[in-house]
Amino acid sequence: MIEHLYLFMLATLALALSPGPDNIYVLTQSLTNGAKSGIATTAGLISGCIVHTSLLAFGVSALITASETLFYTIKILGALYLLYLAYKVFKSTPDVSYSSDAPKKSYGELFKIGVIMNLLNPKVMIFFLAFFPAFLWDPSENTVLQFYILGITFMVVSFLTFSTIALLAGSISRFLTKGRVVGVVLKWLQILVFVGIALYIVIP
Repeated sequence: MIEHLYLFMLATLALALSPGPDNIYVLTQSLTNGAKSGIATTAGLISGCIVHTSLLAFGVSALITASETLFYTIKILGALYLLYLAYKVFKSTPDVSYSSDAPKKSYGELFKIGVIMNLLNPKVMIFFLAFFPAFLWDPSENTVLQFYILGITFMVVSFLTFSTIALLAGSISRFLTKGRVVGVVLKWLQILVFVGIALYIVIP
């Protein structure tokens, strides 16, 4: 269990640090309206993950109970999806950009926006389905509990990482936009994480 959680935390941290729409939005709000705005946005984004975790826990757990073959099929499809994400990152430009013209909003509004952004993004649920099953340490035991442990771990690591981005917004923005080398490094970090998790899923 400890080994699985350790690997899961490292993979989550790498993903949270990789430039994407969520952390770029947090960065934008922090630069425009201050660190508290970024943290409020982060809280909303992370809160939405509770719903995805619940759907994943009860839905996939039922499939595991019904058929091990079906569960393995899900893992294969998840691995293929992660390889697809790696390919999309490979084809993308390594440049990191953000807009600092976001309008001022209250903390409550930013929290609601974060929740809605998370819940209405079908890619989040698909990603959870691809990402989480690989880190179950004992599919024959209580998988609902295991999914919730992974979900809570994911939320804590992501919240701490995004909040750090919010608190260090100025330095982070200068670092991310400093030059092409940084973008290339972050790009290949994403690719390695996606490919690594895909291999971890399919290799017994």
